[in-house]
Amino acid sequence: MSEQIMPKWAREIERFMPVKSQFILWGNIYDVYPIDLNGSVTTLKLIDYLKELLVRNGYGLIALCEPLTGLRLSVGGDSLFKEITGQPIPKQCTLGTLAELVEKLVFSARAYSAVILNFSSRLTDIAGNEANELYYRMFACMQKAGPVITAGADFPKYNLVIWCMDKDNDIPAWFTMDNPRLRMLSIPKPDYHLRKVVIESLSKYLTGIEGCDETKRGEIVSLFIDQTSGLFASEIVSIVAMARRDGIGFTGIGEAIRAYKLGIVENPWSRLHRERILNADSILTERVKGQPHAVTRAADIIKRAVNNLSGSQYAKYSQRPKGVMFLAGPTGVGKTELAKAVTELIFGTETSCIRFDMSEFSHEHADQRLLGSPPGYVGYDIGGQLTNAIKQTPFAVVLFDEIEKAHPRILDVFLQILDDGRLTSGRGETVYFSEALIVFTSNLGFYETSEDGQKIRTITQEMPFKDIDNKIRQTIGDFFKYKIGRPEILNRIGDNIVVFDFIRADVAALILNKMVNNVMEKVAGIVREKFPENYANFSIELSNAAMDTLRANACNNPEMGGRGIGNNVETMLVNPLSRELFALNLGPGQRIIIESIDEDAQSWHIRLCIQSI
Repeated sequence: MSEQIMPKWAREIERFMPVKSQFILWGNIYDVYPIDLNGSVTTLKLIDYLKELLVRNGYGLIALCEPLTGLRLSVGGDSLFKEITGQPIPKQCTLGTLAELVEKLVFSARAYSAVILNFSSRLTDIAGNEANELYYRMFACMQKAGPVITAGADFPKYNLVIWCMDKDNDIPAWFTMDNPRLRMLSIPKPDYHLRKVVIESLSKYLTGIEGCDETKRGEIVSLFIDQTSGLFASEIVSIVAMARRDGIGFTGIGEAIRAYKLGIVENPWSRLHRERILNADSILTERVKGQPHAVTRAADIIKRAVNNLSGSQYAKYSQRPKGVMFLAGPTGVGKTELAKAVTELIFGTETSCIRFDMSEFSHEHADQRLLGSPPGYVGYDIGGQLTNAIKQTPFAVVLFDEIEKAHPRILDVFLQILDDGRLTSGRGETVYFSEALIVFTSNLGFYETSEDGQKIRTITQEMPFKDIDNKIRQTIGDFFKYKIGRPEILNRIGDNIVVFDFIRADVAALILNKMVNNVMEKVAGIVREKFPENYANFSIELSNAAMDTLRANACNNPEMGGRGIGNNVETMLVNPLSRELFALNLGPGQRIIIESIDEDAQSWHIRLCIQSI
């Protein structure tokens, strides 16, 4: 068996056969492993792999025992087994009977024998106290056993007992502690070298590999190896099987990997219209008013993501998210609106925006809400809010609102997302962010806290945008570097900080016009839907005088941003209009004009004029 292909744990079994009587294999025991069979590399499950390994090292009798199915021979005949143990293979085998048979095999020099105890972690669950007897008898057997030499052997070695279990602590500690006759071997997930062996052996089954030159073939194999980091070898086999079934060739293996990880084939990023992305600035400006700098930066990030260039300066094949944006600035200036607009631009609907209000994650263990509780804790089987959401909607914009309010421990989650593009939930499931756009929002830099705990405004509307931009960037840097001591977060975000300006007077007027039009269209739509025959041409309008009143009062405090304007529109227009609509008795072919908006000591009122069309 080639040393270059054999996993490390297999080489250790070969090396320690002459000096150890028992082995415990734990960890990644349900995977497949590469092996050279007659000059051709293939993959085998653990039991089959061990059988090949033992046969090649001269073991002529190999017995496999599993908790419910009992004992059966994998290699060697019934007659040899009966010759050594004095009895045929029992149809039913208790653990006590098993221990007696193993003892006879271990001390025999008739043939090199090995007993593989598969699913050993389940022994206690199934056999209860009987498992303790087996542990003790195997421990005593281990202390008494010595190497034997059979006819034709070059050197003595042990008859083996090999335990296969999930974790190293699934067997009592006294069995393994300071035990020189036992070798515990961890079987990890396949590393780069083993993935390379598996991938090179499987790639020959993909169409199109024959037409690739050595350079191109090496590049695609490297892509395959890099993008399967953290996966089991059996998953690599599944990816190749899926690619063959779906007709994906060697050069398109990246698409097969993506489909396997995300569980879907459709890729919204690949279906985006070029013209729509080309005009991203103007499309975003329709919803986000007065922020040309932020819109331009967001459009650049989208174009970079669509071209799959995010993180390309660090690695040729990056698993990082499609893009990252850190939106900073005063309240109500359009940060969340921009995130929603970007979502609609890319995915066609705002529902693909997964939003988390980080003020809800301010305590130390709030990360468990995102990832799920650890095993054994309440809610373990539910999973995490973030991991569940991405598992269901891998193509999404993930919005973390007001990131500065999150507990610093939560930032470890973001480190893994921004670096590796994946997270592991409390249930052990891995979810991938490679097709998601990550958006953070923050109000950092707008206020500072004085020594007596008072909030002091540090940015005013009179400041030019350049000064606002510099002030907010400096505050964000100080927050991550000095206040919470996490400069690595800032480093991952990089130059993707997008600073928003205040809502200036001219922009406030545009926002007001948009809000008023929304109200008018909503009212007209409701009337038409309720009375489709009589009000097919129904309309409602605002007179110039009413609009002037609204503009003078709703936009008088632009520092509160778009939400402040919206609150004023609700108070001055929506509330009184709702009252009047209940009292109206419209006839067919009529329209409404809001002639004036007035305020008395108690509330705002409107005066309506009804006209025939």
